[in-house]
Amino acid sequence: MVRHGILNAPLAGALARLGHTHQVVIADAGLPLPYGVPGCTVVDLALVAGIPRFEQVLDAVLDVIVVERAEAALESQTHPAHEWVARRIDNLTLISHEELKARLPQTQLVVRTGESTPFANVILHCGV
Repeated sequence: MVRHGILNAPLAGALARLGHTHQVVIADAGLPLPYGVPGCTVVDLALVAGIPRFEQVLDAVLDVIVVERAEAALESQTHPAHEWVARRIDNLTLISHEELKARLPQTQLVVRTGESTPFANVILHCGV
């Protein structure tokens, strides 16, 4: 029995399979998810609006993986989620929200949260 860290088995397994240069998206509840895309695992953690929060999931994932760099939507700068990401990830680049959505099929893992704050999405690039 796992006592610490991520207890959700599908999420823990997907994180364990990641390697250098793989991409992980932590997504809000409204981001269109790439279900059925070969090579992309979607783990949906959303329970109800706001649960779990974006920040909770991001912190849990950052405790498990090494992040080399990250990308967030340019439009997120005026939202609380951006501050949360910027405080935790040193190498953060801003791209358009449309570009972020266009990159979803190239990611290895998408984790959907229950977050209802607009633009609470980030692409994490795995390091070593």
